[in-house]
Amino acid sequence: MRKLAFPAACVLVATGCTVGPDFRAPDPPATDRYVQGALPVAPGMPRLSPERDIPAQWWAVFGSVELDALVHRALRGNPTLDQARARLLQAQELRSARAGATEYPRFDLTAGAERQRIDPATFGFPQAPNPGPFNVWSLGVTAAYHFDIFGGTRRELEALGAQVDYQAYELEAARLTLASNVVATAIRRAALIAQADVTERIAAAQRRELAIAEERYRLGGVAWLTVQNLRALVAQTEAGLPALRAQAAQAGHQLAVLLGEPPATAVLPGPSLASFELPAELPLRVPSELVRQRPDIRASEALLHQASANVGVATADLYPKLVISGGFSSSQLNAGDLLGNGINIWNIGVNLLQPLLRGGELQARKRAAEAAYQQALAEYRQTVLLGLQNVADTLRALEGDALAVALRSEQAANARESQRITLELFRAGGVSEVAVLDAERQSRAAEVELLAAQAARLADAAALFQAMGGGWTAASAAQASGGEAPRSVERR
Repeated sequence: MRKLAFPAACVLVATGCTVGPDFRAPDPPATDRYVQGALPVAPGMPRLSPERDIPAQWWAVFGSVELDALVHRALRGNPTLDQARARLLQAQELRSARAGATEYPRFDLTAGAERQRIDPATFGFPQAPNPGPFNVWSLGVTAAYHFDIFGGTRRELEALGAQVDYQAYELEAARLTLASNVVATAIRRAALIAQADVTERIAAAQRRELAIAEERYRLGGVAWLTVQNLRALVAQTEAGLPALRAQAAQAGHQLAVLLGEPPATAVLPGPSLASFELPAELPLRVPSELVRQRPDIRASEALLHQASANVGVATADLYPKLVISGGFSSSQLNAGDLLGNGINIWNIGVNLLQPLLRGGELQARKRAAEAAYQQALAEYRQTVLLGLQNVADTLRALEGDALAVALRSEQAANARESQRITLELFRAGGVSEVAVLDAERQSRAAEVELLAAQAARLADAAALFQAMGGGWTAASAAQASGGEAPRSVERR
């Protein structure tokens, strides 16, 4: 037994223990719903499917080749993603650097040359001959190793690893946000262009109606007030056109920047609003799966992990630190003798540092680390709540969109029917051309309102994909229900 005692003690010193809390991911939300009562259901609303798998390229469900090309251009050229990639690489290298500095002994090569003069009288030998100035040449190697007895270094590497995870999830969140912004901007731009086109046709109909009224006024058929009212209506419609065109152009500028291209030179083929397809089904995973999928929640969890590890680092600082160091060198008066006369200086030492009186500094740092953990925990809980709110808001928006589209569709259908009946009456001589033009104007105005409602429904459908955290597959869902998502990066 005594023969085994010393090796066991050496292993204990070398491996040590790890102080501080072992991190455990927080429990998922204690709810399986996003809204009170039953899930929102409305005529024309896509079916909410809890089993729906979403491909990584989820924007493809909108059925637009042009949109798919725009998103891929953005993922290749957007500088925000380059920033996120650089931050991830920086975090990886910082962890690698710290691991290399702490997990293995440190060896350094030393070399030096000095010009010295020693006066023997200074040392109490006034009669000794004075050698005069001379050279001293030295060459050696030093080594040192820090024994991580209480796991402070391991906790530090754990914290750096959590920072790597955080940057990886931030990169994932940046990709998801970028794709969502491209989809939303493309939809908004297409809707504005379509609304401007319809508004231009409304203005053209109003100008024809005004021309007829002016001719009838010249012949004494209508009052001057009628002409003035029509002029005001034309001016009102035309006044809205510059704003629509400007907003469409600005949406194009925003889309160009999302693609990482200058607005002045970006070629934006942009899909038309009619080319978008509303998905028949939309994903809706339960909250316990959502928190394992949304990258912003996973990033917040990584920061919580980092704060937990930092508590361990502060705790380990309260305990002894053991460092073994040594070195050997050759010091000669002639440079040519450095390698020929062997080693004439060596040292080896063991240093043990146990903090005693630090004015309460180390305990205060430990309490500060614990407070930082509580802050990170509160931020994580807030991030989860905001994620649940994001989903709930989007579900209610989709419900409202479906109702709005249904009502606007009915309004547009009624306006088109009125236009058809008015046109038949005109052909039969029952109404004037002015009535036909007015019916056309009302039909076009209802079309503008319908276009806005359809665009809002498409945008909110895309927003639900973002709220769900991007692509879901059967494998990712199984990993989410098991508690741990796959690591986004490989540690070195």
